[in-house]
Amino acid sequence: CCVALLASCKSGDSAPLATGVFESTETIVSAESAGQLLAFNVTEGQSLEKGQSVGQVDCESMTLQRKQLAIQRVNLRARMSDIATQTAPLAEQLATAEREHRRVTAMATGGAAASRDLDNADSQVKLARRQLLATSQSLQTGNTVLVDQAKEMDVQLANLDVQISRCTLEAPATGAVLVKYAQVGEYVTPGKPLYKLADTHAMFLRAYVTADQLTQLQLGQEVPVRADFGTQGSRDYVGKITWIASAAEFTPKTIETRDERANLVYAMKVAVPNDGFLKIGMYGAIPSLKGDRDGGHSRVQHP
Repeated sequence: CCVALLASCKSGDSAPLATGVFESTETIVSAESAGQLLAFNVTEGQSLEKGQSVGQVDCESMTLQRKQLAIQRVNLRARMSDIATQTAPLAEQLATAEREHRRVTAMATGGAAASRDLDNADSQVKLARRQLLATSQSLQTGNTVLVDQAKEMDVQLANLDVQISRCTLEAPATGAVLVKYAQVGEYVTPGKPLYKLADTHAMFLRAYVTADQLTQLQLGQEVPVRADFGTQGSRDYVGKITWIASAAEFTPKTIETRDERANLVYAMKVAVPNDGFLKIGMYGAIPSLKGDRDGGHSRVQHP
């Protein structure tokens, strides 16, 4: 861990490089399906784990719809033709016609059968083949239509499964509940906010620096961070700069900079691992980067 718990700052310390407040990544979790909120086990301040079930939206109508569609799909499969079985009589007729054709051909070769008999046998073979082919193609076409309908039903069933799964409310990430927006019994619709979740394990300090101070800072740089605990003193951490604004803005009224005459400052974020003491909205500062402090003051240390 990059956290060092250190002594409180003394009243003679020089002005910090920048100050700000601790924030976290906040997510407003909304409903994904419409229905009455049957259960909602969320309280403000509660810690949730990713994937934890926190509630249930009524989805009985979709469940019944899925059952009905599943029955229709089974019946659809039952309507599919067994082509081999249904064309077996025609195949037998063709085989008989072919045997007769061979017999007549042999007789015609020996002069025992007229050419008319041979033409008739040939016609019977061709007729039997056309009947078998036509019936097979018709049955195959019918089966193809049914297969396509079954595939469409499979998609509908998968879509219903997704919608039904969304009726079970799960935490999308690990974090703490900041605000609860809904209560059991309410009718919710897709997009309705249910609660606000904050990742309090990975905090960051949003601080502001002047253009001159930017020369001392760069992305990925580790910097000392001091959290202000009021009368209980302070704790020092090691943070990493993850973002620096590309445009300046006017100094927020609640922010103190080293140069109080500066009107324009740049916002930046410093990621700080939370040891359980950091809270959202707590004041923090980046002390001077000109070496470690001596004379009994705090010193930032790596593990």
